[in-house]
Amino acid sequence: MSNDPIPAPDASRQAAFHQLLVAARKTWLLDALGETLSRIDPAVVKIQITTYVPSDAQRILARSGVRDEHVFPVPVVLEASPTLVGYYRLLLGVPQKTFYRSGGGMGMFNSMEMSGHIDKRQRESLAAFCRSMAGALAELVRRLSPPMTPRDVSDLQLLTLGSFFQGANNVLIGQQATLAVFQALAEIVENHVVERTATRITIANASMRTVVLALSSDPDVCIEEEFSGTFRKKVAIEIKGGTDMSNAHNRAGEAEKSHQKAKQQGFRDFWTVIAKKRLDIDKLRSESPTTTSWFDVAQILGRNGEDWTEFRSRLADVVGIPHK
Repeated sequence: MSNDPIPAPDASRQAAFHQLLVAARKTWLLDALGETLSRIDPAVVKIQITTYVPSDAQRILARSGVRDEHVFPVPVVLEASPTLVGYYRLLLGVPQKTFYRSGGGMGMFNSMEMSGHIDKRQRESLAAFCRSMAGALAELVRRLSPPMTPRDVSDLQLLTLGSFFQGANNVLIGQQATLAVFQALAEIVENHVVERTATRITIANASMRTVVLALSSDPDVCIEEEFSGTFRKKVAIEIKGGTDMSNAHNRAGEAEKSHQKAKQQGFRDFWTVIAKKRLDIDKLRSESPTTTSWFDVAQILGRNGEDWTEFRSRLADVVGIPHK
């Protein structure tokens, strides 16, 4: 028998999938739904379940110990957390491209899932969305044999999410990471928002000055504050998704190029959000000397860890709001 080593596949792609999974738990999966349900009135949820969900489907779920709101959307939940449109889409097993296809009727809700923002037109259409999804999901509940269990709810979502991850390339992974970090920023400043779109958040800080956090291209996120009618460029944030260690320093180099442009535009502080685990931070600093602060992307996406605590604190200081 040969003792020659047998080459195994590289772990980088699965590590990148985990990065996306961590982000999905905060936006599309059961963790996100549970957090949302903990801060809304359960009596309102029950009333809306009765309004939108067929009674026979409610009985089937009751016998299986599955909560109705874990399967069926209601307006009060989606208003509180618009990204949860993705939760019910995944449970139904429909890819984004199919669900939001042109002429399909669901396209208007795409920005809710991806950015966490809901506008007036979308809010007015939530009842129609919930009725439509209730019909499809009730049919799913009726068809399953054996009946749906709590484990099925999460596993069925992961089947759909897994196929999405499998088709993801490096560009898509980076885009998803950027949107997820922007959603984390929105959560930090949520109590001070005066206006929001899918790509721009305007807040009033403790000094009653206007601060804008906006998605861009170079940098990925820019933060500006208004002083005497003029906006000052405060922080440029570069977000680098992906976990391939062999390309980590290339990603840091890309961040440096963007930060150099931002510096020429007048920004004063430069943050890079990147996968830091098992990397030499001194080497990263040499690749991007303009970066003033480094944060681990996995901790930001997961809302956990020392880097997340520091990121949240620093952002509050920069925009001028009390720390949570």
